[in-house]
Parts: sequence; structure tokens; C-alpha cells
Amino acid sequence: MSRQRLLFASLALLAGAAPLVGSAQDHVPDRAAQDQGFATAQLSEPTRRPPADVGAMKTSFSPVVKRAAPAVVNVYARRTVRQRVDPFWDMFGGGVPRERVEQSLGSGVIVRPDGVIVTNNHVVEGGQEFMVVLHDRREFPAKVLLADSRSDLAVLKIDTGAERLPILAIDDREDLQVGDLVLAIGNPFGVGQTVTNGIVSALNRTDVGITDYSFFIQTDAAVNPGNSGGALVDMDGDLVGVNTAIFSRSGTSSGVSFAIPSAMVRRVVESAVGGGQTVVRPWLGVKSEPVTAEIARSLALPRPEGVLVADVYPNGPGARAGLRQGDVVLSVDGGAVNDTAGLNFRVATRRPGDTVTLAVLREGRQQTLKARVEPPPASPAKEERTLDGQNPMNGAVVANLSPASADELGLDPFAGPGVVVTRISGRSYAGSAGFRPGDIVREVNGRRIQSTRDLLAALGEPARGWAVTIERDGRLITGQFRG
Repeated sequence: MSRQRLLFASLALLAGAAPLVGSAQDHVPDRAAQDQGFATAQLSEPTRRPPADVGAMKTSFSPVVKRAAPAVVNVYARRTVRQRVDPFWDMFGGGVPRERVEQSLGSGVIVRPDGVIVTNNHVVEGGQEFMVVLHDRREFPAKVLLADSRSDLAVLKIDTGAERLPILAIDDREDLQVGDLVLAIGNPFGVGQTVTNGIVSALNRTDVGITDYSFFIQTDAAVNPGNSGGALVDMDGDLVGVNTAIFSRSGTSSGVSFAIPSAMVRRVVESAVGGGQTVVRPWLGVKSEPVTAEIARSLALPRPEGVLVADVYPNGPGARAGLRQGDVVLSVDGGAVNDTAGLNFRVATRRPGDTVTLAVLREGRQQTLKARVEPPPASPAKEERTLDGQNPMNGAVVANLSPASADELGLDPFAGPGVVVTRISGRSYAGSAGFRPGDIVREVNGRRIQSTRDLLAALGEPARGWAVTIERDGRLITGQFRG
């Protein structure tokens, strides 16, 4: 699915304002989460049945809405932009700066009674001031506790004194099924709180291309610009997802919308209320690829399923658990995985130090392995440096590549050791030469580069020119530069 064909629900235009640029098992109570003030979803197992008669068709969603709607809020993000009025007079220093206020609108969900609210990162991205409007129309300034672009989630906090606010319980039972009824609650087009209903059209969508951790709930509930950050609610009145994007050619709902599952919502909120500035995600330490029909035949599998382990990081969680190259991982904690994104999501929603259960197929026999997942190693140290001097990389900011820094930059954690370009200073020689953030420097004049020290030494050697080899999007590119 092309990224250009996804229209994000945060691009709502308020009257007289411009938007910020943005992208739209039985439950066991979690004691740690309860201690932090989270509400836990009910223990009762939901009963699923079609309407039995005409009378049943006339039943109402009103009880669910009454429970859920008070916890859904409007989120406004503002920023002030300075611009010149007359470019001609500006050439002679006579242009007078003018300030323009840009504003974006989204929705949010209260998940703790002390005023903790979850919304989309693209709703608040670039904002300087934030305002939250409650269901009863009271307004409160908000601060951002944590903004995580990789999951497209952000956590806000408002101060209501001693007042306890209505909340939505985060449902972490993960028993949502295709065909289940759901409600989408938010503020489309700024018209006010709106409730739409639909069904779960699909689960575990990993090919949408919205975030690094793609694993979305797809619904046909009407979601439009302004719904971003709003609640996707099940028939128990629990939060099962945060509405994030729509698939649309027109910019309005076409019956295909995507929501971030509650498991990821919980991890991000836990990180924020725990004082974290970023979300520390564990990894399994394996490189994997989907099991295609051809691979399934070569492994004598009855059908394509799971992910094939292509590499195992030395002494990583997977290696210590006994995973080997050629194993097929079928599930994590009972949740099926069918591609790398699915495997990464299942692991990333666990806390660092948690033990996960892996169902693994090896040489035709299924077995169970236990892995203690941990954050990717941050060795070697990052040692970020800004390059200067007379060389083709002048103005580039580079750092040592470790699994942790690679994961942070959205690169392959197995790509190191090496040196990665993290930023390019504006109007620098490196920018003019074509270097980009994310480039991995592999060689300079035939010399292998494994650290920033190697790179500094290679660029500092007397030479009439430089041959610099970088890795970009899995391809090696060599550029020739004169001294």
C-alpha cells in the first residue's frame, strides 16, 4: 500500500487556521500497572452472537457511549511562525516580520484519573502550546510527557488539582477478533465529539507503512480528519486502540481506518508515567524474513507460516534462549507472527526483562523456548562527532553504530560495526556532496571504517582526493571527491 495513498486523520483544518504538518485468554490483572493508576479491563469473557430477532436489531450502543465518551477529549496544538511580509523589501533589510499562528486539531483519551492523556504523536508534533478540552467543555493547558514518533503515540498531562477524571480502561487481553463490533469516538472536522460504529475488518496489519512498529487494527468505522488520537472502543467500553490513519483518495472516510493496538498504547503510557523521555523497547536479537510459499516447500511445511530466522545476534536474547539460524518462529506468547514487523511488535510491547514464550519449528518438530527480552546493546558508545576540515564530509554529524543506535535510527541492528551519518548541517559541503542521514560509511580510500576514530583518521590523511563508500538502503555506493 503506497504511503501517498494514506491520508492521516490529523490534517483537520480549523476555521481560520492552518494545520501543523502531521501524518491521521482470560485476563490476569497487571499489579504493576494497577499500582501506577491504570484501570484494568474486566475479567468477564465477552459473549459473541448475531442479533436473534428484529427487537435485538433495535438495541443501542448508548450504554457503551455513556461509559466511554466522557474520557475522550479534544487536543489542540499551536505554534507561532515568523514570516516576512514583502520579500522585495526584505532584500534590503526593510521587510517587517509578521507572526502567524498555526493550529492543529486532534483527539485524545484520558487513561489515568490524574489527567494523563494519550493521543497521536502527529497531533502534537511541532506544537509549542497544547490545550485539552474535556467532554464537559472545560479547557486545560497540557504538557507533553513523552512523544514517540516510532509508534505515533504521545502522552500529555493536564492538572485538574484533586479532581479525578473519567477514564477509559486499556484493554490488554488481546482477544479482539475480526467481526467484533467497535466504536470510534473523536472530533472529526472539529464539529464536536462524534461516535461512529463498525466492525473489526482485520487484525495485525503490518504492511500499512505508517510507523516503524506497524501492527494495526483495521476497522470500517467512519474516521475522518480530527479523529486522530481518539478512542477505538469495544462493547465492554474498554480502549482497544487509538485511531491513527485512514486509507482514502478523497480525504474523507472510505471505510478503511487503522488504529494502534492497546498493547502498544500501554507500553508508551507506562514509559511516560514512569518518567521516561523515550520508550525503551526490548528486542529478540534475531534477523528474520517471512516464510514464503517457496520457503515453506523447502522446509516441508504444510503452509506458509511464521518467520524464518536468518541470523542470530551473538549473546543476544534469542541466542541465549537457544534460537538458531534456520528456525521458524511461529508465535510469541501465543500470538502468531507472520512477518518481521509482527515479530518486532510482539516483542516491543513487552517490558525490558520480561520472559516471552516462543513456539519454534526446527527440523520438522515444534518446540518451546523461553527468551528474556532486553534492549539492544548500546556498545560501542555512540561518540557523536561533527566533522570539519577540508574533506567531503565536512558538516556531517556521525556516530558509532551499535544495535541500540541502529534501532533508534530505524536501521538494521545487525548493520554494525560502522559509522552512521545522523545529521547534516545546513548548507554544508557534506550536504552538497550528497550525503544523507542514515548513510553508513563503510570505506574511505579502501580503508575499512568501523568507528568514528577510524573515519577521522582516514579523512585526515593527506590525499589528492577521497573515495568514500557508503551503504544506503542495503546498497553500496562509492563516491569520488577531489581534494
